[in-house]
Amino acid sequence: MENQNKIWMVSLLLSAVAGYCDTVTFVSAGSIFSAHVTGNFIVFAYQLIKGSELQAWVKLLTFPVFIISVIVGGRIALKTANPYKLLLVEGMILLLSGLVSVVFLRIPGLNWLSYVVVMMAVFAMGLQNAFGKLYAKETFGPTTMMTGNVTQASLDLGSSIASAFNDNLSKESLRKQGVIIGGFLLGCLAGALTAKMFGLSVLLLPGIGLIVCYLSNGSSK
Repeated sequence: MENQNKIWMVSLLLSAVAGYCDTVTFVSAGSIFSAHVTGNFIVFAYQLIKGSELQAWVKLLTFPVFIISVIVGGRIALKTANPYKLLLVEGMILLLSGLVSVVFLRIPGLNWLSYVVVMMAVFAMGLQNAFGKLYAKETFGPTTMMTGNVTQASLDLGSSIASAFNDNLSKESLRKQGVIIGGFLLGCLAGALTAKMFGLSVLLLPGIGLIVCYLSNGSSK
């Protein structure tokens, strides 16, 4: 039961962090997705035909940053028996990105430093994606991309309805998917509200949350 509670909390936290960071960078940095990096293909194509070429090409930069991050995450995982070390590194990068924003990004609008901060967030989300692939049993499912979770939840809902909600496996799976999807949605809402008021500096908040998560669950491993 204790392990299930830990997985529940980690799943909720990581999905909320992903939704939060994705929305913060989208709202405050020229519509860049930091977690759903494939969404940047669409924004790239849209801005390219609209004539915003500089902002468009920056979107493509997220892909090599993301790939390098996942590779680094894999190397970190090989050197430690503690899966939460990845979340600690992710949290430190997000905290640093927020602090850089607080200190240096005081002028409204985008500049090169804004994009550096965004790429730091993309790097952090790459580590979270690596964590989800390497340590799948630590969460209820993928925490950064919701399409698969919504698909699974829909299948579970269909099975539950067909069995008059007597299929305990489907109900349990639906509950788990609900934790992740709900966490992501809450993160998106919180990210939109805080980013509108304070910009990229609010990235330090999920950084603090992930560091606390490490200290609570993985520091003794």
